[in-house]
Amino acid sequence: MTATTDITRERIASTEAVIRPHIRRTPLLAANLADFGLPSAPVTFKLEMLQHSGSFKARGAFANLLLRKVPEAGIVAASGGNHGAAVAYAAQQLGIPATIFVPEITSPAKAERIRGYGAQLMIGGARYADALAASETHVARTGALAVHAYDQAETLLGQGSVGMELEQDAPGIDTLLVAVGGGGLIGGIAAWYRGQTRIVAVEPEQSPTLHAAFAAGAPTDAPAGGIAADSLAPRRVGQLMFPIARAHVERTVLVTDDAIQQAQAALWSSLRLVAEPGGAAAFAALLSGRYRPSPGERVAVLVCGANTIAVNFNS
Repeated sequence: MTATTDITRERIASTEAVIRPHIRRTPLLAANLADFGLPSAPVTFKLEMLQHSGSFKARGAFANLLLRKVPEAGIVAASGGNHGAAVAYAAQQLGIPATIFVPEITSPAKAERIRGYGAQLMIGGARYADALAASETHVARTGALAVHAYDQAETLLGQGSVGMELEQDAPGIDTLLVAVGGGGLIGGIAAWYRGQTRIVAVEPEQSPTLHAAFAAGAPTDAPAGGIAADSLAPRRVGQLMFPIARAHVERTVLVTDDAIQQAQAALWSSLRLVAEPGGAAAFAALLSGRYRPSPGERVAVLVCGANTIAVNFNS
């Protein structure tokens, strides 16, 4: 496995150049916290839920498929849903056979995306950890290439391109709020910024993976429940991202399921942005007051996923 020290700005930039033809440069939306009933202050949203396959995961998926040698057996991935959809999409675009293992808690929207991209969908147990174990058995049997959702160098390098874009498009931000599951996204972003911008991790109270790792001094098992369990509850953060997070993530903030649902509703009612629970978690920290900006602080929020059936367009 590639050393954490190899997740550098230079490698993120070179990876971004490779995946650029296959990914979207997602836009920013400038708003005011007064729009949400909070004290007036500017806030910038990075709309990564507009990425191919409905989440930031397409970046890491293409990085894996374009930077690693893919065997004839194709690729396999375990996912709560978004990573699987991204890998299935990237595989479809590149003409590679893909098998995706998901747990029973995967949302119907994400399962349908995976099937729609032509991948073979397999149900592998109750939680992400079960799907991961099933995928590892498949790799041992077939020789397929495993594309890990977060604990793989190429995944981190691809996700780091979010930070590269954000620095170029919003160079003046002081703080970035990022939702955390396994940590591939925040690990890549933190590796890009290297302390130049305050990075704050946001996690559901019922799946505090990075919070538990910080307390233990190493990745450790944490509860894996809550409304965002299909995207933010892998049980523990990755080994590769943890030293990066320990060095460059200022702190973790925990939010309730109710706060996440309120953030989803607020993003829709005020901005007409659709976000799944994991995609809205970072904003939940602001909306609930778990993170309070200082006067004059320039805050950005990453809205990282929109694979949900919460908005019904039949009426």
